[in-house]
Amino acid sequence: IMNNFYKDAKEFAIANIEPYAKETDNNGEFPKVIFEKIKTAGYLSLLVPKEFGGKGLTLVEHESVCRAFSEYSSSVGLCYMMHNVGLVTILDHGSDKLKKEICEAVVDNKKMLALAYSESGTGTNFMNTTEITVDYQKDFAIFNGKKSMVTSGNYADYYVTLVPYKTAGETEQWLFPLGSNGLIFAENTWNGLGMRSNVSCEMHMNNLKLDYHYRIGAEGKGNEQAQSPVPFFINGLAAVYSGLSQAILDEAVNHTTNRKYPDGKSLSDIETVQLHLAEIFKNTKASILLSKNAAESFVNGEVDAFLNIVSARAFSCDKVTENARLGMRLGGGKAYNSHGNMERFLRDSLAGQVMAPGLDFLNILTGQLLTNK
Repeated sequence: IMNNFYKDAKEFAIANIEPYAKETDNNGEFPKVIFEKIKTAGYLSLLVPKEFGGKGLTLVEHESVCRAFSEYSSSVGLCYMMHNVGLVTILDHGSDKLKKEICEAVVDNKKMLALAYSESGTGTNFMNTTEITVDYQKDFAIFNGKKSMVTSGNYADYYVTLVPYKTAGETEQWLFPLGSNGLIFAENTWNGLGMRSNVSCEMHMNNLKLDYHYRIGAEGKGNEQAQSPVPFFINGLAAVYSGLSQAILDEAVNHTTNRKYPDGKSLSDIETVQLHLAEIFKNTKASILLSKNAAESFVNGEVDAFLNIVSARAFSCDKVTENARLGMRLGGGKAYNSHGNMERFLRDSLAGQVMAPGLDFLNILTGQLLTNK
């Protein structure tokens, strides 16, 4: 199943993502035309249970599709991944009524989800939410404040949002529907170096009033709830950066074999170039294998599944920047002058250095998991 999903998603991406990827990056615009095609193809319902009309699939297929999409636009792969993570949160913790409502919205009306966790004051420490206030009334709650870097901002239909609870240190998760009175997206706050078309902008809440129907799960349990979709988030990012590494490899091979000298020889005939290509190839294949293996180990219930997921994310994030550096060296002046895609790939690769969880944290966590600390 996994190979078929990867193959199908790759064919879809060649036809429906690649033609628009560079333009949306140049414009810093959310790739609406691409996501309309993703919706039509049914990819948003990948993880929706079959009882609600979805495909009822797993982390294995999630990894495959995220990676295939990211070979042609890592922004698209990232935004698609975030939708699945938001959906898993609802599936794991939402009330039966909310779960049914959202699954039907995704399957029947092609609705899309996103996450709104990060805040500018606390960075990647999501649980320390300090820039939002919640006024708990009898039948509803009123929200004020803001979230920073909300992927798919002002395009996704629902935003899984972490907010403070009444008790200090505790949080809750709520689902904010797009179009709610008082929910405002400041798209002008987004000017990303890389992954520019994910439009990761600020989300403001100005006296946003929501019924408790949109609270996800039990009161004050946001910290615990936020843990269950973590494998889909971390392994999804491993897939995104593995896919980007594959894109870098393909671009490097294409450029070096087609770049001809006056004597007819190709750039790829130079041994130093061959050494760089070999390094990119090894990094890429290792990233892909780690990402695939991590997803499979999770689905199979293996005891070291989470260790595999964390290390796959750390490795792919680390190696994609090395691949992009070598890719720019191979691309030379043409890459530096934005001919082709290598310059975009370089910028996209750097996004992994600022996305939670950070590389240093992941490496420390890997060591702790290995030693059961």
